[in-house]
Amino acid sequence: MSSGIVGKRDQPISLVLIEDNRLLRKGIAALIRAQPDCTVLAAPASVGRALKKVREARPRVVLLDCGLVGHNSVRLTRTMHDEVPEARIIVMGLLPLQEDVTDFVRAGASGFIMKNAPTGDVLTTIRSVAQGVDVVPPQLALSVVSHIASEAARGGKDRMQEAVRLTKRELQVIDLAGRGQSNEEIASRLHLPLRTVKSHMQNVLEKLALRTRLESAGPASASTRRRGVVPPS
Repeated sequence: MSSGIVGKRDQPISLVLIEDNRLLRKGIAALIRAQPDCTVLAAPASVGRALKKVREARPRVVLLDCGLVGHNSVRLTRTMHDEVPEARIIVMGLLPLQEDVTDFVRAGASGFIMKNAPTGDVLTTIRSVAQGVDVVPPQLALSVVSHIASEAARGGKDRMQEAVRLTKRELQVIDLAGRGQSNEEIASRLHLPLRTVKSHMQNVLEKLALRTRLESAGPASASTRRRGVVPPS
């Protein structure tokens, strides 16, 4: 695997892994340690020790299980983001609900990795997030766009249009997504090929920064980090 992307130009991507499943923890840690452009600072069994390491070592990336037993992963995300804002947090887990995605992003998450994702997607997500790109897997994209539409329906549409130049067709697509329609249903309703609807969805994701989208009805983010939104290849 090429080392092409690193958190800093001449330094490996430093990571802390927070995962309470021993087999998953060991497997993920071994995968990352095998990459020449990554270094695992800690992958302890104890969540408390992992959080302590994040505070002390200030890693570039934190990999966090979204379903830690006995811990609130959203609250943990918020704590790490507040105390170590330079750490980019990637949430790992099964397909979350739309509300879960929103909660994690508002707490400070910068990316998501599905636990059944191919190895290549996992590594691509880590490298992209380390570079400042927010990453949404394709499985979550519709939920994210649906949330945009829901916020717009509650009064944020004018501000959203003003902040990013969405086309009339893109607005139609996210409006229907916000009503819970699938890509296939949107294609049928608008008399468009399915691939065109997916293209419009992707255009919206690329035009809007992840945190900006999910906080469109709230205070603007003060962060100056680059905000791209890409699905893993």
